[in-house]
Amino acid sequence: MTAQRAAARPLLLRGGRVLDPSRGLDARLDVRLAAGRIAEVGADLPAGEAEVLDCGGRVVAPGFVDLHVHLREPGREDEETVESGTRAAAAGGFTAVCAMPNTDPVADSRGAVESLLALAARAGFARVHPVAAATRGSLGAEMTEVGDLVDAGAVAVSDDGRPVADAGLVRRLLEYLRLFDVPFVQHAEDLSLSAAGVMHEGTVSTRLGLRGIPAAAEEVVLARDLLLAERTGGRYHAAHVSTARGAELIAEARHRGARATAEVTPHHLLLDHEAVSAYDTNAKVNPPLRTPEDREALVAALAGGTIDAVATDHAPHHADEKDRPFPEAPFGIVGLETAFALLHTELVLRGRLRLEQLVERMSTGPARIFRLPGGTLAPGGAADVTVLDLDEEWTVQPERFLGLSRNTPFAGRRVRGRACLTIVGGHVVWARERAAGTGEGSGTARVEGDPGAGDGRREGSPARAARDRSRGSAGARRRAASTSGGA
Repeated sequence: MTAQRAAARPLLLRGGRVLDPSRGLDARLDVRLAAGRIAEVGADLPAGEAEVLDCGGRVVAPGFVDLHVHLREPGREDEETVESGTRAAAAGGFTAVCAMPNTDPVADSRGAVESLLALAARAGFARVHPVAAATRGSLGAEMTEVGDLVDAGAVAVSDDGRPVADAGLVRRLLEYLRLFDVPFVQHAEDLSLSAAGVMHEGTVSTRLGLRGIPAAAEEVVLARDLLLAERTGGRYHAAHVSTARGAELIAEARHRGARATAEVTPHHLLLDHEAVSAYDTNAKVNPPLRTPEDREALVAALAGGTIDAVATDHAPHHADEKDRPFPEAPFGIVGLETAFALLHTELVLRGRLRLEQLVERMSTGPARIFRLPGGTLAPGGAADVTVLDLDEEWTVQPERFLGLSRNTPFAGRRVRGRACLTIVGGHVVWARERAAGTGEGSGTARVEGDPGAGDGRREGSPARAARDRSRGSAGARRRAASTSGGA
């Protein structure tokens, strides 16, 4: 969070539908926040000295937690910064993000982890939890000083963007990580099978004349790693699962006792390989968008609990890099500002997922599996809260994103539901004006901008200024993005 904030004034969230999956709570109640904590949850709480925010007609939920975000800083500040990325996160209802290590330089040292935390303390609008590199330089050859990285603040280790291919090294990682009780996060991809592919291998890739990435490229690594997790007892987290068989492998390994968890992205839940039919580079991701059957299986696995969390794999890229022939464009899309609205519209409103399930997979679930603060509205917990307006309809307009990049395949999509108030540690870090009115208390929550509906203040926002400065300074050193990883 932004550093040097004054102590938060007590807040009373009045009359919302309190939805707390950590306690099975779904009722119209008040929530009092004080000293950075959830102080009290109950009916008709007295205002006292608290600032009262009217949440009538809205859902009050634990703040969303994203386990998989690329903030790009240091190295690619033309694509995203900690400030712009966490501002986008707050606008999407996320109170915490886990920052992946594939920056430049790679976050493989204590200094890199501490630097990220210091930067987040100065400029962040959400909690930032570093995921440190599993191997030096993320080259897959030599294990990092994991204990030092965890002591510095890393909550997991990963070489995300590329796999740790060496089975012996994966085994040693899983064994060693047991000492620190943090997970190894794997980008499951057999590079000998993916072999410069650019989309899912199937009928669409054949029709388009593009080299495909078979489902087996993900599945063989998952199968191997899950066996190792079972044998070692280490904590293993499968990033961005994209195939039906992958979800089955995770369920089977858990049944055998493996300490395995998994995430899925909104784009793998909502899109399939037909999305690239027009050679749309904004739909180019790794792992690639798979078949309709895979997509349906992932929705079922999320609903059934085999997949524990929704993670955006927010991967910003400059427009110049995405505006290339499909084989040359980098993998990745942005997702922090659209994740909840898309999933609420396409899954909850269509009866594929219950609202409480979606909130759990975006808050309680991810906080639990990485053992992070938040994910609950229980008294004593961190005062990280998201207030949701389920009725607001809006159109995804990338030009109004608070993040610095625009690479989304969902542009123009009409959606329903969004975060209208985001609170981190008792501080309002994001508020839409209609959610900021007070009833019994005084003052209003400050408004940080609006990624969808027009808001004249955005042109002068700090995020816009940062974008202009960083793109100007970074343009001369912009390099071709790698196409070997999903970010």
